[in-house]
Amino acid sequence: MRTTLSVDDEIDACLRRIAREQHRSYKDVVNDALAHGVEAIDVAQPQEEYRVESSAFGLKPGIDPARLNQVYDELESGV
Repeated sequence: MRTTLSVDDEIDACLRRIAREQHRSYKDVVNDALAHGVEAIDVAQPQEEYRVESSAFGLKPGIDPARLNQVYDELESGV
């Protein structure tokens, strides 16, 4: 595929130097650099495991766990 890219001068100089030193075409060096760059950013970065530690707070006094539906209904009706 043919496309036009705007490349920073420093990157262009580095790519041209590599092509010259390795006796390769500029196109091949650019394609290899892009392929390696895509691999580097495409790999899922391991993230720290997210943990939530629970605490037993219990229910407020007067709330019967067997009647939670009733509490929900009362909250919904605004009683």
